[in-house]
Amino acid sequence: MFTSLARENMALALSAAGAGLFAVVGIGWGLWVDSLVILFDGAYSLISLALSLLSLYAARLVRRPATEDYPFGLGAVEPLVIAVKGLVIALVCVLSLASAVVSLLQGGRAVAADMAMVFGAVNVVGCLAVWVYLRWSSFQNDSGLVRAEQRQWLMDSALSAAVMIGFAAAWMLEKSQWSALAVYADPVMMLVISVYFMTVPVKMILESVRELLLAAPSEEAMDDIQETLEDLGLNPGQVRVAKLGPNLLLEARMVRI
Repeated sequence: MFTSLARENMALALSAAGAGLFAVVGIGWGLWVDSLVILFDGAYSLISLALSLLSLYAARLVRRPATEDYPFGLGAVEPLVIAVKGLVIALVCVLSLASAVVSLLQGGRAVAADMAMVFGAVNVVGCLAVWVYLRWSSFQNDSGLVRAEQRQWLMDSALSAAVMIGFAAAWMLEKSQWSALAVYADPVMMLVISVYFMTVPVKMILESVRELLLAAPSEEAMDDIQETLEDLGLNPGQVRVAKLGPNLLLEARMVRI
């Protein structure tokens, strides 16, 4: 039987290994067919590798026992790392958006659409396989770090699907009377994808900042917490609750009669 920590480490290690593999394939394939979107996919996977390694290290820190210097442990490392991941992904989206705009202004890019479609199909299958495993792992072990990895792979799966569909449209466009417009397919896809995916890192950052500011847990979690407090004979109205990483911080106010 895997322990909770072992299962979390395995999920993060698999995510890191998958990110490294897709980074090499994506960057190599993107340079081969000269595609901004595929290069973005590879660069995103490379950054995901670095972020996954950061998550692995953070998981070890979070599990360390409390000390005199850190009486509540290092649970705050989890939302801090997730916020950093969100900021980095947002930066990648902004840089990709700028590259797409420049490419459009320069008259587009000619891309081997058929080979780009093959890349998209292979990537969709691979990314979805990793996402499914991480989703299963998050059900077995409620880890914020694993959930963050899961979001990254869902974003990568959607990106790969967009690449496949977009280049399928570009390939059909090349065979039509509007073939001259095919050069704009790659930068337009990059533009749309960058804007759409910007919501993912923004949500990660906002949720992490809430935790770092000791905000209350979600309503669903609060229902379970209040039920537990009542079972212990405590009045939920006299207990303040905040979530910080994997830890719950409770402050009880005693009312004297």
